[in-house]
Amino acid sequence: MEHPKLRDSKRLLTREPYPINEIPEEVIRKIGRKFIYMLCVGHKDLTGDDWGNVFAEAIGGEHLQSPVGIADVVFDKMAWSMKTVKTPNPHRNEASIRLISGRCSPDYSYGITDPHEDIEKTGRAVLNIWNERVNIAQDYYNPLRTSILVRSNDLLTYTLFEEENHRYVANQYRWEENRNGNLIGIDIESGETCFTWQPHGSQFTIHTRVPQNAVKFKIKQPPKLDVEETLKQINYSDDWVEIL
Repeated sequence: MEHPKLRDSKRLLTREPYPINEIPEEVIRKIGRKFIYMLCVGHKDLTGDDWGNVFAEAIGGEHLQSPVGIADVVFDKMAWSMKTVKTPNPHRNEASIRLISGRCSPDYSYGITDPHEDIEKTGRAVLNIWNERVNIAQDYYNPLRTSILVRSNDLLTYTLFEEENHRYVANQYRWEENRNGNLIGIDIESGETCFTWQPHGSQFTIHTRVPQNAVKFKIKQPPKLDVEETLKQINYSDDWVEIL
């Protein structure tokens, strides 16, 4: 449904390239086409920046390539946080996957020097830091989504889905310390582990499930471009290299 018109509404007006998780086949084909090209030129893996570049090109958006914030790719007034994870079989229904979602430092933000002294307090601080990042992003972009690409080891099999990027209500979770000394956030009602926070490095990880309507696709293994033949095609000559 369209957003209702309200007298007090200050919602950012934006045009979405498509509804959430209804990714057009045209976009998927553009993504697959670029992945095939990357394999041709010798890519052995796919980084988060690579995924941001490919997705932005496929939808006609812009990849900000900023090391801070959660808005990676923007289109009009909406944005995506781009995530990619590797698994042996992206088409198998995983119980959950883990999304590395930036660093949250309770020491820097709240002066909590010993995160183990009161793990509930530390956990709330971690979620508050995340929530503030969402607040900042939504000052400029709305809707705000996360795009998750699950890739295989050989980069031939993929699952793609999206989630609304939202704040978390801190009192809906309890926190425990696992055997590795990390803090885990557990949904009080379901008992499901939703977050992991590592004191060493302050890395915050969100656990999520692959939805039933995730897009699954494969690409063919292309031949790698021959270096000499490619240089001939572009009319390379040694004077292209200038030694100073």
